[in-house]
Amino acid sequence: MKYSVHRFDINMTKDQSKLEQFLNRLEGEVVAIIPNIRPKFMLMGATAVLDFLLIVEKVGREES
Repeated sequence: MKYSVHRFDINMTKDQSKLEQFLNRLEGEVVAIIPNIRPKFMLMGATAVLDFLLIVEKVGREES
């Protein structure tokens, strides 16, 4: 199998349609979507922030 990994920078509050368009343009099968989440410290405590998604796409079969 051959795979391709795409990085998708995202702002979860306003990029839903961009993500949808990106996924619909992919030609292969989406195998996994891996979020990159980092802690963010604020005055009232800590929270988590999503920076980007890694999207793993199966693009074809390896010929033997």
